[in-house]
Amino acid sequence: MQKIKNISDFFSMYVEGFKQMTVGKTLWTIIIIKLFIMFAILRVFLFPNFLNSKFDTAEQKAEYVAEQLTIND
Repeated sequence: MQKIKNISDFFSMYVEGFKQMTVGKTLWTIIIIKLFIMFAILRVFLFPNFLNSKFDTAEQKAEYVAEQLTIND
């Protein structure tokens, strides 16, 4: 086993490892597709922009957020 001498050796080790993968490439493709679905598509439906729909100015938004953060229940 060779020692890693610098940063380029470190990255080339990963590049060579990914080139030699067979099943791993398919798994990484599935992971990337799932992440895209979770962050790009579901975000639109599950996390609507609440502040823009309720308030018009930045000051109103800031006041509401500060109020919600400082509420003592």
